[in-house]
Amino acid sequence: MPATLTDTQRKAIAMKLADMKVLQNQMIASEQKLISAISDGEITKRLQDMHKDDQESLGTIEAAISKFGTSSEPQEKVKNFAQTVDKMMGGSELDLYEKALQHEGMKHQLVMTGLLVHKCAQTAGEDWEEAIDPINKVNFQNRAHQEQLKAIIYALGTRELVGKAPDTGIWASVEDGIAAAKGAFSGLAS
Repeated sequence: MPATLTDTQRKAIAMKLADMKVLQNQMIASEQKLISAISDGEITKRLQDMHKDDQESLGTIEAAISKFGTSSEPQEKVKNFAQTVDKMMGGSELDLYEKALQHEGMKHQLVMTGLLVHKCAQTAGEDWEEAIDPINKVNFQNRAHQEQLKAIIYALGTRELVGKAPDTGIWASVEDGIAAAKGAFSGLAS
């Protein structure tokens, strides 16, 4: 038997979908600004690929909103957040790696909002889960983008802070793993 959502529950999910649309639009705008500010060809290519994915994801979010059948306005605080990020991305108060860091943070917010929408629809029942199903592709792509953005932040930050590209070889990865293990053991000991 399909679950029934109350009007309040439907509106709450619809509002989160609207929030996702605002954040996705800002991701696209932020990527355009980053692409134009970065001279590294490899990083620019990664961002261009993300930009293409994000444009497709915007269409997917819009389709999910339509399929869900209830629309809503995004929260005012989400719109204000997007405007603040847009201003920072276009301004000069942040270094380039700090802009990439803000971009990754917004991507994280988008992933978590998408996962919340998925979980709410899953909890509500099969009919609603089917309506929201396209969001899963968006969530998957955005999660993959987060990992790519981490590498971009390392590259830009290391170059800006010490003037050299980061070591990305196998031994550097081993050293990173050892440092993480040391941190975990130190945390357990204290």
